[in-house]
Amino acid sequence: MVKEAAKIISQEEIAKDIFSMWMKTEIAREAKAGQFISLFTKDGSKLLPRPISICEIYKLAGLLRIVYRVTGEDTGTKQFSRLSSGDSIQVMGPLGNGFPVVDERGKEMLLVGGGIGIPPLLQLAKEFSKSYVRLAMGYKDVVFLAEDFEGCGELMIATEDGRVGIQGNVMDLINRHFNRPDLIYACGPTPMLSALKEYASRHSIPIYVSMEEKMACGIGACLACVCKSAHRDEQEHPQWKKICADGPVFLGSEVEI
Repeated sequence: MVKEAAKIISQEEIAKDIFSMWMKTEIAREAKAGQFISLFTKDGSKLLPRPISICEIYKLAGLLRIVYRVTGEDTGTKQFSRLSSGDSIQVMGPLGNGFPVVDERGKEMLLVGGGIGIPPLLQLAKEFSKSYVRLAMGYKDVVFLAEDFEGCGELMIATEDGRVGIQGNVMDLINRHFNRPDLIYACGPTPMLSALKEYASRHSIPIYVSMEEKMACGIGACLACVCKSAHRDEQEHPQWKKICADGPVFLGSEVEI
């Protein structure tokens, strides 16, 4: 894990309130798909860092890309959005456990993203041959990163209002247009992950889920971001996992959603 002042290479608003930032940092050399970094503001009143998932990695060049949503006017993400090329930002990472990249030969991988859970899947998609990858992406209204995913495999999109792709959510997409995959990777809101886990269990499909949760320290020290493990102790009490340190990626059968 490294903490350093990363140099911002570029930043742009790619959709309403959705920003894409490229930075140069040593963190890129060790980062993996599904991990995240913590970003620190220069505002002394905001002591805690903001965890943001890694979207793309160029190890040899030492470059990382994050894609994030700005929420509110007096927030860390709003401050990040004001930065531009040449500025620096304090970052820490890589943090958490990422997606396992399995042997893809003979398998059909389905990558499922929802909302701001979509960006972490881009680096993972790039690490597989596109002939084995199918992509189901769900948006509320604003669509982003679609062109980036188009080169990674067969892409289908669902939007709540039907403006792009089919009208509905990712489960509607999967039930209508996808054959049963051999493996599922997913990142998005909890209701989506819960529905996907139930679908995967019903069809005996392994699934890896990236859990979303508010974090404080980001390194497993504060116990602010925990989820129930599927395992029980000798007294049948539920055990807990730290999303920031044990996750954010879990095998679906390991956690309750």
